[in-house]
Amino acid sequence: MSITRVSAKSKTVEDEILDRLRRDGVVIVTEMFEKNLIEQVKNDLEPHFDTDVIDESGFFPSTTQRATGLFGISRACIDLAMHPLFLSVANRLLTSTYSFYLGSMKKTAVSKPIISSTVGFRVNPGGKQQELHRDCNDFHTRPCDWPAMIGCVTALTRTHRNNGATIVIPGSHLWTDENRFPLVEEAVPAELEPGDATIFVGNLYHAAGANTTKDERRETVGIFMAKSYYRQAENEYLMVPPERCKELQLTPDELRVLGYGISEPSCGFVKYKDPMESIFGIIDDQTVRL
Repeated sequence: MSITRVSAKSKTVEDEILDRLRRDGVVIVTEMFEKNLIEQVKNDLEPHFDTDVIDESGFFPSTTQRATGLFGISRACIDLAMHPLFLSVANRLLTSTYSFYLGSMKKTAVSKPIISSTVGFRVNPGGKQQELHRDCNDFHTRPCDWPAMIGCVTALTRTHRNNGATIVIPGSHLWTDENRFPLVEEAVPAELEPGDATIFVGNLYHAAGANTTKDERRETVGIFMAKSYYRQAENEYLMVPPERCKELQLTPDELRVLGYGISEPSCGFVKYKDPMESIFGIIDDQTVRL
């Protein structure tokens, strides 16, 4: 099975993405990001790739270099993570609405998704294929929890079968049999030009492909969002602490996407206040009053 490609310039692109995610679990969006932004992010991540250490767990092959905590690196990285199309798709797919009684009064809480992790990936020549996996394993999810998260992997360099393009198994997000493990021969490469993105749900089997070239580095950026009542895979409050947020002058929307807001009705409070108020002094129409 091939991966459906949709144009970011299509008037119905958002609905097309959601339709393909429900059907296949994955879709490629072409020309999602401007080339100048991609080049800036590539330049900003280079020193972070160059100083990464080998992953001793073995989850990432030794030839893979990573850059983490992208919200704390540069404005260009933040702008990439805050792409309106991706945020809109994530909000439509992952926003949770929950009704409950407080005494005799019925209340409704709305919880929008937040960043789970932000990672740059460089697969160097000679890199081995990563093991096929599901990102939502971090959340111990079950079929009835779908969808728990969504990922957007954007190409900083041309990615293809031979230099380590992400491989995916379309339709594997529908597998419910715990004894049904993925096979490499079922996977297809998500081949991208710089600025293209692969969007997929968290329970889709995927992996970084093998880089069999001698001189090509495959570089991508992964932005992963999840329901905001789950623990974030990357501890954003240590990676991008309040002081760094203030230095970068993050907007209220950016702070909330990063996880500094409240997941209603009260998950994430500080001194029984919304952190937007207690930490950043922001009181607006989205500030939760506890």
